[in-house]
Amino acid sequence: MTTGALRGWFLIHKWTSIVCTAFLLMLCVTGLPLIFHDEIDSFSEHHPAFARGGVASSGDDPALKSLDEMLAKALAARPGEVPLFMAFDNDRPLMTVTTGPSPDAPESRMTIQLFDRATGEAVGEEEPKGVMYVLLKLHTDMFLGLPGMLFLGVMGLLFVAAIVSGVVLYAPFMRKLPFGTVRASKSARVRWLDYHNLLGAVTLAWASVVGFTGVINTLATPIVQVWQLSELAEMTRAYDGRPALPPSRYGSLDRAMAAARVAMPDANPQFIGFPGGAFSSKHHYAVFFQGGTPLTERLLTPALIDGETGALTDVRPMPWYAQALLISQPLHFGDYGGLPLKILWAVLDVFTIVVLGSGLYLWLGKGPSTAGRVREIQAGAAAEEAVG
Repeated sequence: MTTGALRGWFLIHKWTSIVCTAFLLMLCVTGLPLIFHDEIDSFSEHHPAFARGGVASSGDDPALKSLDEMLAKALAARPGEVPLFMAFDNDRPLMTVTTGPSPDAPESRMTIQLFDRATGEAVGEEEPKGVMYVLLKLHTDMFLGLPGMLFLGVMGLLFVAAIVSGVVLYAPFMRKLPFGTVRASKSARVRWLDYHNLLGAVTLAWASVVGFTGVINTLATPIVQVWQLSELAEMTRAYDGRPALPPSRYGSLDRAMAAARVAMPDANPQFIGFPGGAFSSKHHYAVFFQGGTPLTERLLTPALIDGETGALTDVRPMPWYAQALLISQPLHFGDYGGLPLKILWAVLDVFTIVVLGSGLYLWLGKGPSTAGRVREIQAGAAAEEAVG
């Protein structure tokens, strides 16, 4: 590789790393506890004993209370509000009903009620507060909403560029040393450079996956909006020009679910989006089904049911860009392989924190100029040996 090309790659690596390092450190630190969010929630929250443990709340067991009855209980507890979402647990008879002052209410004005569908009793409300909520908001949008999400997406792209440029520079720099060499007898700068390179190589694949999926996750809002304007609009073309269905005319949820199950007999309903929300039209219940296998349970297929008549309007899988988002979200936090994969994700997260911190140390510490650094890379690690 020519000196000019090496200089270009070095400058890319240097400045993309400098710009994104502080934000990547924040994401790694906040992401570490979020990897174990399920375990932390189970440990820190009170979970009541359910009447029929192991019965899925999305199932058709006649012992479970009807969806209409559960919705009525939720609305009675929040007079003046309208339903926004109803979500199910496929392992327990737990379900949630989300309400708000209007069908398009923002997240900050939503209330989530938990119910035991086996008894019909309320078991509390979910409050989006506490340490885990703060960490999640910092990690996803820094409390800035969509602008914060898009900004972190740009930082993710810079991180990916830093990874690629680091790989390009690693090969010529380390060609005179065995892989994984840490020159412990040399200066602190040389040792930290070796740790930086070694851990960067170890975390290469993981960091690339997490960085890329993180970028996709920051595009969640635009992806949903594109789906609304394209696929959802096409599915509800026959309803164009009709006024929005008012909550007073919402039909039976049980009848809507029965129609949806006929269309998707081998899938499990995950949640229902009510008319007027981000995941439905102004006229439909959107019943989102997930597959029954570990591979397909992350992929959702919406069935649109006329919110007034309970008739099926259309069923079709989410488009590829939405499926990419659905796959990226659990992959980003290591939610595919249970606790062992989460532990691996956490270890690699810690390694990445060391990589970022050592890179910051190498930049702030006294070192050779850009031209001198390029000569070191071009000559291989022998140059570092000479000055260490």
